[in-house]
Amino acid sequence: MYSIFKRIAGIFMSLVALILLSPVMIITAILIKIESKGPVIFKQQRLGLKGEVFTMYKFRSMVVGAEKDGVYSGKGDVRVTKTGKIISATSIDELPQLINILKGDMAFIGPRPALTYHPWTFDKYTEEQKRMFDVRPGITGWAQVHGRKDVEWNKRIELNVWYVDNMSLLLDLKIFFVTIFKVLSNADNENKEATVEVKETQHQ
Repeated sequence: MYSIFKRIAGIFMSLVALILLSPVMIITAILIKIESKGPVIFKQQRLGLKGEVFTMYKFRSMVVGAEKDGVYSGKGDVRVTKTGKIISATSIDELPQLINILKGDMAFIGPRPALTYHPWTFDKYTEEQKRMFDVRPGITGWAQVHGRKDVEWNKRIELNVWYVDNMSLLLDLKIFFVTIFKVLSNADNENKEATVEVKETQHQ
């Protein structure tokens, strides 16, 4: 029952957020386009509900061609643009995922959607680990408020499975407010997931 309420609430909240935050998104798009060549939106294939592949959206925070130097970004990465540093630090780069929520690919709260090939392909997850795909992935989640990239993958997946087993309105509210605190305090920013625009996303 809660999952139905969560989906309906997600549709309403994403619509409202898209309207209210449209000025921020428009300004961000303009700044990205002015500073560096390439698309404003970074698209990447991710694993969603039941392991189904979907296209996740983010504002592009890196220079075009960044994929040749690795998939993830860390502190002081020179591939990140000036605008990219700001939108990553403030999580503005995640705002296009409101469209993913509206489409039904994602939710506000849930396990972060895994890459289709990292840490491994869907068929390589154990049956226990696959339970993290029983809910829609989220913009933020239980693992993200427990260290982001500081947490090794097996533990991160355990946290995601724990979330699936304990998902509730109170837990989602707790994750939401902890996430807001971390964003405002810039906590763990150097470990924020920053995925490189890989070639398979056809960003050229």
